[in-house]
Amino acid sequence: MKRNTSWASSYAWARRSAAGFTLIELVIVITIVGILAAVALPRFVNLQRDARISKAQSIMGTIKAAAYLAKARCEVDLAQGYTGVCTSSAGQVNMDGALVAMVNRYPDASSTGIDIASQVSAAEGFTITQGTGVRTYDVVGASIPSQCRITYTAAAANQAPLITLDTSGC
Repeated sequence: MKRNTSWASSYAWARRSAAGFTLIELVIVITIVGILAAVALPRFVNLQRDARISKAQSIMGTIKAAAYLAKARCEVDLAQGYTGVCTSSAGQVNMDGALVAMVNRYPDASSTGIDIASQVSAAEGFTITQGTGVRTYDVVGASIPSQCRITYTAAAANQAPLITLDTSGC
């Protein structure tokens, strides 16, 4: 009886392929995965840094806009003749039903001043600290929080507040 050699060779091949991967195939796959991880990881880390910088820039814009809106509200109140509301040294303005503490016609650097005007809170991922006439907003998760911050310095007489951004440690 003659044996069918094509059937035997296809059976042998099917049996070998069902056994699993060879060692060389596994090494090649692990090498490729390692190379992809080495390329992707730095990009992922930079994305986190970029996100923290964007967050800080966004909050800085919010604080600037809120300061100038509060000043505009103060000027409108003064133009309408309201007394004691917003003076050249202190006072309050009503912004969206909340009283904002003012100094030199801009929001004060306090929780009752710029925080209310801008509606920025620690719940948004910031550590907020109070100094004399200064309010700082440090981005949580930064590699050097004191160098990933927005600083709001209350306005001096006849000057705008100083609002600075440092992203060197984000």
